[in-house]
Amino acid sequence: MSDIVVGLDLGTGGVRAIAVNLQGQIIAQSTRSYPLLTPQPGWTEQNSSDWIEASLDALLDVTQQLDEHRPIALGLSGQMHGMVPLDAEGKAIRPAILWNDQRTGKAVAEIEAAIPRQELIQRTGNPAITGFQLPKLLWLRAEEPQAYARLWQILLPKDYLGYVLTGEPVTEPSDASGIGCLNLANRQWDTNILHALNIKPALFPLVIESTAIAGRLKSEIAARVGLPVGLPVVAGGGDNAAAAIGLGISSSNLSRGSLSIGTSGVIFAPCVGVARRRHRPIPDPEGRVHLFCHVDGGYHLLGVTLAAGGSLRWYRDTFAPHISYTELMDMAERSQPGARGVLFLPHLAGERSPHLDPDTRGAFVNLLLAHTQADITRAVLEGVAFSLREALEVISAIAPLDQLLATGGGARSHIWLQILADVLQTKLIAPKAEEGAAYGAAILAMVGIGVYPNLEAALNILPQASNVVQPQPNPLYEAGFKRYKLLFDTLKAVR
Repeated sequence: MSDIVVGLDLGTGGVRAIAVNLQGQIIAQSTRSYPLLTPQPGWTEQNSSDWIEASLDALLDVTQQLDEHRPIALGLSGQMHGMVPLDAEGKAIRPAILWNDQRTGKAVAEIEAAIPRQELIQRTGNPAITGFQLPKLLWLRAEEPQAYARLWQILLPKDYLGYVLTGEPVTEPSDASGIGCLNLANRQWDTNILHALNIKPALFPLVIESTAIAGRLKSEIAARVGLPVGLPVVAGGGDNAAAAIGLGISSSNLSRGSLSIGTSGVIFAPCVGVARRRHRPIPDPEGRVHLFCHVDGGYHLLGVTLAAGGSLRWYRDTFAPHISYTELMDMAERSQPGARGVLFLPHLAGERSPHLDPDTRGAFVNLLLAHTQADITRAVLEGVAFSLREALEVISAIAPLDQLLATGGGARSHIWLQILADVLQTKLIAPKAEEGAAYGAAILAMVGIGVYPNLEAALNILPQASNVVQPQPNPLYEAGFKRYKLLFDTLKAVR
């Protein structure tokens, strides 16, 4: 029998389980979905029991596809920032509050009143942000005190899944650094921050390395999903960090990052290598981009545009529901760089980087009777690119990048890739295959059980990228970007 490892990614829309052989080839895979709950405007929740049922079903489906393969480890990944509050019996007290939930504005203000913003950024790499887990905990204390009184432990989504699988409540630095109280210098909970907020550090789980074994598969779980009892479960990583490992992006090569064009747009940039851990990671002084731990022992910066592919989907659903995305891209090519003056702000869900403003809004600007649907479509593509360039400019001042591996649905469009390369003035490389965070979790599991001595050795099994898009300088984009940057402050007055 040949050995395989299992990767499990607990996403917002669903869970994906994959089986990967030790040469990096996917042998089997399965996905399951679960509902998103929006009980009030601005609230997003999920039932953690739905995660478990879907995950176990997906694991069973994968094991049933395995023929003459022996599972030797399981690695975890998942959506970041969510809060699963557990009581003393290890049961969820309430539905999980997710990364994109916006109920915690007062809690953010409470944190910044207790810890000066600049100090918080220096300690944790980030200001207090509504989506992070720490403000959710303060919200629970203020708004649901009876639930808070029962609290034994709070876990991130993937770590809750790991707890159900193994009975061990642990976390790892890449996900924990998105909570809001992990000290990035020592990669442990910042007790000064927690004491200032009157929060017991014992509410948070033990922090172990991303490639460490979090626990072993419980017998009742193993029997249900067809995996071996005692199977090592490796801690893994938050979805962005795990996906980066799946692309071969590590802190050993600080010139190469990634650009994901999915619903959101994300620029991932390694910024401090493992060999330089003695050097303190440097956050943006204003906290305009995130600074998190990477799963390889280094660190990374993250710039986020909340509505990237989401802007194109909104435009299509609202104004062109009978036109395919392929037709929209062909239409955009019939316009010209600069979209003949039309500008689009993609702030349809507020904005993360670099503005950190949940109340900012989207807009079309400079419309004339002479403009066509081709111009407006291209303006959407360019607006997303301009938004990402704002984030990249902040990142580049700390961690310059020579190239970005482009992934996500938007990266399948050659016209959007060229627009992005030209606006960002950065070489883009489209990988031959994009397997996502579950694949990265599987790679981490291989290292965790010693199949490979370290991540660098494991990354050698990944296929090499092929399609390269070189940036072309274009003064129309430069002029458009200057006008774009003026719009954020100009439009504040008409919100």
